[in-house]
Amino acid sequence: MPIQPSLKTIQFVRGGQVVALANVPPSRTLLEVLREDLACTGTKEGCGEGDCGACTVVLGEAVDGRIRYKAVNSCIKLAHSIDGQALWTVEDIAGADGGLHPAQQSMVDSHGSQCGFCTPGFVMSMFGMYQNHVCEGRTITRELAQQELSGNLCRCTGYRPIFDAAQQMASLPVATVDETDLLSKLELLAPAHKGLKVNFAYNSPRTLAELLAARAAHPGAQIVAGCTDVGLWVTKMHKEFSDVLDVTRVEELRRIERYEHHIAIGAAVTLSDAFAALVADRPQLQTFANRFAGLPVRNAGTLGGNVANGSPIGDSMPLLIALGANIVLMSVRGHREMPLEALYTGYRKNVMAPDEVLAWIKVPLPGAPHPSPLPQAGEGARLAPSPSRGEGGGEGPAPGQEFLRAYKISKRYDDDISAVCLVINMQLAGGKVAKVSMGAGGVAATPARAIKTEAFLRGKPWTQAIVREAMQILRGEFQPLSDMRASAGYRSEVLGNLLQRFWLESQGLQQINLESVVIPDLIRDPRPAASPTWIADQARNDKPGVQA
Repeated sequence: MPIQPSLKTIQFVRGGQVVALANVPPSRTLLEVLREDLACTGTKEGCGEGDCGACTVVLGEAVDGRIRYKAVNSCIKLAHSIDGQALWTVEDIAGADGGLHPAQQSMVDSHGSQCGFCTPGFVMSMFGMYQNHVCEGRTITRELAQQELSGNLCRCTGYRPIFDAAQQMASLPVATVDETDLLSKLELLAPAHKGLKVNFAYNSPRTLAELLAARAAHPGAQIVAGCTDVGLWVTKMHKEFSDVLDVTRVEELRRIERYEHHIAIGAAVTLSDAFAALVADRPQLQTFANRFAGLPVRNAGTLGGNVANGSPIGDSMPLLIALGANIVLMSVRGHREMPLEALYTGYRKNVMAPDEVLAWIKVPLPGAPHPSPLPQAGEGARLAPSPSRGEGGGEGPAPGQEFLRAYKISKRYDDDISAVCLVINMQLAGGKVAKVSMGAGGVAATPARAIKTEAFLRGKPWTQAIVREAMQILRGEFQPLSDMRASAGYRSEVLGNLLQRFWLESQGLQQINLESVVIPDLIRDPRPAASPTWIADQARNDKPGVQA
């Protein structure tokens, strides 16, 4: 009879004190622990799937001698995953004298709450913004407020007063976290990890070698990273896991390394950091990156998890396919490398052996050839997240240069899953298509490459007539399904239309999409109420996703 794995005691810092929880099942969520075990009922359960943001909390992790703050959804976060970190809930951020934190006080002053159910989640997202921006001397603009609150939904107040509150936090008396004391407590919690001598039901290896050994020993264990999808299996499908293998603590896989022709993104790198690295080289991807779910999901989910999951409506895979990315699979037996699209064999099925894990995603730099061989751990310089941004619109493709566009069609503009995703990467030479790669999502059982359309376009003159032919080929290349997000006919039609949009943008046409709309800063530069432009902007500010 097999021995039941042990349950590791979870330890974390909350409210300046170390909290230890024993006998927590591997499948128990952080929200369940907070509300049912710790009586922290300020954190609310709304959707149970990381969509509404009512359950938002903030995690803190020691990184290079500083605390890094991340707002995450507690409803789909497994409790064991916060072991060794700091945690803040809405009950934890007021001052010792009972005075409200600026994230709370600004909501009161701006009348940013009505029924109040979503308010704790908004406050915690704003607390994360305060720590990451205000405390670092950076201004919170209207645009930034909308981007970082896109993972929080409000049914009754409207978003304008909440955006007002986010901008006004900096004008209130400063509130700080004693990071020196917190770092010392986190240091004490750092586990004296000694390999795999203890058989835990929730295993969090710290090195790649330990991860590969654990996978070989437990091929049936459920691999988790940010749990932004596996968490739904727990909350919606009521699945339970007796054996969990968490890859997010593996040091080698938490790095982004730069090489001569490519960057190597570890499978445990969060979506936030992975997109920041991609945007650093290709600023035109900033809007697409911001529209990948909401910030709490991007802060928890990983690029490797999104790729390995293989959902046909996962937005990162069409992008990576169009960029010519390779993936590296590893096991105790060695490694193998392949184009990303070759990973998938069917709906949520792939070529990985039971003892393999996805370790790296290798993305060519703009204009570079295919990735070089497998990176060795520790090679290259770590790539820090970059604040670079830009829309990249209005200019056609220069000869020999990469012209890249990523399109996402969804019912809501923010915080929604794609109905159709298309990414096109093209280079011209002598007025002809020298290189083209196209990744599509939402139109097949897997993320897919538009192989037939690519083959048709290569070597052809880049003209409107050729584009019209290519549109028909692209529409016929896939057989999408009808579901709650879109019909099959809609998806096929839109897919071709997006190629037409790419053509128009390649000819320099601007302001043909919502990304070109500039959000006004109503606090500093209000517009006359009678202005149609002002009214349109109000509609967008009050209800994200409404296209005025």
